[in-house]
Amino acid sequence: MKLAISCDHVGIILKNPIKDWLTELGYEIIDFGANSEERTDYPIYGKLVGEAISEGKADLGIVFCGTGVGISLSANKVSGIRAVVCSEPYSAKLSKEHNNTNVLALGSRVVGLELAKMIITEWIKAEFEGGRHQDRIDMYK
Repeated sequence: MKLAISCDHVGIILKNPIKDWLTELGYEIIDFGANSEERTDYPIYGKLVGEAISEGKADLGIVFCGTGVGISLSANKVSGIRAVVCSEPYSAKLSKEHNNTNVLALGSRVVGLELAKMIITEWIKAEFEGGRHQDRIDMYK
């Protein structure tokens, strides 16, 4: 599975260790930055991940900023993207099962590294249930 990831200057404290962990687990990672703690703008990075998924360059995306909210909003501006901010594993799991989310946003000021790993694990392994849920996703259009 190919994962696109990105962050702003605040999210980098989670992005880099998560990137290393996911690589160790065997995922192919496309890293769109940012790559330093120098101030930058999260909309740039949310959009890059959204576009990578929309264009078929990646299967799923994970984005990081201070709360996860801003970068998820920018990813959601890309057609076909269903980004969700989660700070615990259950919502992440259900977001995939019921909403077929394709971008997960995490806040580095909200969750720590180990909790982030639990959230990501549940989200990646969850499978979309289809059925009545697909009918609702179709309504987004």
